[in-house]
Amino acid sequence: MSNTAAQTASPQIGESWKEMLFEEFHQQYFQDLKQFLTDEKQNNVVYPPGPLIFSAFNQTPFEEVKVVVLGQDPYHGPGQANGLCFSVSNGIKHPPSLVNIFKEMQKDLNVPYPKTGDLSGWAKQGVLLLNTTLTVRAHTPASHQGQGWEFFTDAVIRALSEHREGIVFILWGRHAQNKKPLIDMTKHHVLEAAHPSPYSANGFFGCRHFSKTNYLLLNQGKMPINWVAL
Repeated sequence: MSNTAAQTASPQIGESWKEMLFEEFHQQYFQDLKQFLTDEKQNNVVYPPGPLIFSAFNQTPFEEVKVVVLGQDPYHGPGQANGLCFSVSNGIKHPPSLVNIFKEMQKDLNVPYPKTGDLSGWAKQGVLLLNTTLTVRAHTPASHQGQGWEFFTDAVIRALSEHREGIVFILWGRHAQNKKPLIDMTKHHVLEAAHPSPYSANGFFGCRHFSKTNYLLLNQGKMPINWVAL
């Protein structure tokens, strides 16, 4: 069995997530997804590496989620995808979407442009950095859409919406905004903007989602996110 298939067969997810999502791993769609990934690995490179597919869940436990940032699918270049949406590991050149995110953060918070593109500092503060699709074929964006991941990430959003309160959901772009009907707006907050990709960034710049998120958290008596702690 390939590393990717093994990882999806028995996901290494923290106990709180494992409890919430247990039924999903036994659904037919997830078995089909596992088979798709097994077949895909025979002829193609898949990102991120198997052990990193569920990094977002491992770095941000269910009970600690304060903010959800929804991306589309992982970066498809070598060494880029690390299991956190929009994030790249330290030392990797910042992709255009991440550059635009950091530019918006600079202007919104009046802070310097970050040196690292590793967003694990956000994840450790309760920001779930979740792609709607968790894997991708190398050099082929959107190649794993429609294979089952969307059902899984729907279940993630439903679990957070049902069992938690006061989460700030940041939806950038159409794929993320398609999840909005899953969120109970009487219990949670939703911030929407265009995707930070260069193709749509004009609708992203000026959203001020970093300061708005902290305002919403402070109003609930929660600690704000230190966005520069990367």
